[in-house]
Amino acid sequence: MSANLVELVQSAGIVGAGGAGFPTQVKINCTVDTVVVNGAECEPLLRVDQQLMDLEAVKMLTALQAVMDQTQAKEGIIGLKKKYKPAIESLTKELVAFPKIRIHQMGNFYPAGDEQVLVYETTKRIVPEGGIPLNVNTMVINVETLLGIYDIMTAGKPVIDTYVTLTGEVKRPLTTKLPLGITVKQALEVAGGTTIDEFVVINGGPMMGKIVDVDSTITKTTKGLIVLPKMHPLIISKTKPVKESMKMAAIACMQCNYCTELCPRYALGHNLEPHKLMRIAAYASTLDTSTQATNAFLCCECGLCQYACVMDLQPWKINTMLKRELGGRGIKNPHHNAPEAAVPFREGKQFNVYRLVSRLGLTKYDLPAPMVETENNYKKVSLLLSQHIGAPAQPIVKVGEQVDQGQLVAEIPEGKLSSRIFASISGRVSAVDGDKIIIES
Repeated sequence: MSANLVELVQSAGIVGAGGAGFPTQVKINCTVDTVVVNGAECEPLLRVDQQLMDLEAVKMLTALQAVMDQTQAKEGIIGLKKKYKPAIESLTKELVAFPKIRIHQMGNFYPAGDEQVLVYETTKRIVPEGGIPLNVNTMVINVETLLGIYDIMTAGKPVIDTYVTLTGEVKRPLTTKLPLGITVKQALEVAGGTTIDEFVVINGGPMMGKIVDVDSTITKTTKGLIVLPKMHPLIISKTKPVKESMKMAAIACMQCNYCTELCPRYALGHNLEPHKLMRIAAYASTLDTSTQATNAFLCCECGLCQYACVMDLQPWKINTMLKRELGGRGIKNPHHNAPEAAVPFREGKQFNVYRLVSRLGLTKYDLPAPMVETENNYKKVSLLLSQHIGAPAQPIVKVGEQVDQGQLVAEIPEGKLSSRIFASISGRVSAVDGDKIIIES
């Protein structure tokens, strides 16, 4: 079965469900000695993976073993937090049948789900600067991605839906499976609608998620929709212009270096010191021979530096701007050092999620969002052709054509990194343009 797993995964349109959507057929087409499952779900308020590990333990473990066979891995490690007790209990019961797989329990800190942090926590291997887990003979895969692999292995089912936590200012916080291509507004109606009129929606977690319009659509990488008041401090922070962040950095940064001390990549030994990069705002220089603007490429944009800062400055946003400016000039990351050890007392500097929730002003929303089954009775979907890293999928259907749920509607372009798209409902193709396919029943 696993001999054809790469082709099978490619045929199903499976991508990394927990991050940027890297096509999974490329990721598993390698040889490693360790496969790590990212079950940390470190973003506050999200409840997808922890519940899937509990409810679908056997499916996840079966798919994990298939991936291990494909990659010739000797060991599988499920990295999850100690507080996910139902998941730990369900997985432990089933591990007897999977002797090469073990659980690694982590503390409740952010960002435990950053893949480089996760690799170090589970294996003590440090991914080089600007590198990927493959550089240390490791592969990281998401919980829901594994369930997608199980579905195509056992039932021939491609990716037509995704699990999403709906929370914040909604009437009934919950987690459910939603068809790809419905709108954010339709998704929020599953949770009873919003409790306020003036609101903003974050697609993803509160730290790294993006503000989206209610008419935007659900994609393969949508894991959470968080509804917050328009004037919530987190929304004000996310919408603050980078020019204002630069101005405040020049005025208020006192070089206390708290942002550096709590930076998860610095803690792994990477040469990333946000407090030195903040000097660029005031002096147009880092004033340091070991640090230059290109060190910003090492930032994972987790945002933790802002909540370590006593002045509420935004080093991550300045790093993001630097990366964009440098990249626009054709400059690539020149930093590829391979640290031999993490910094001393790293564990003592980990940022507790409960504390982070409080700093974010989200305590009132830190509620259970139980898994609920909902029906797919939608009459219209807009399927984006780019739901993944790489080239957009290429439409293979025409306006007026009838399609069935699960039917292939967009193919991988020849020789490109991409992922297939399938119809999430049955109906007639009403539009095909440069970025989407619309189907109406």
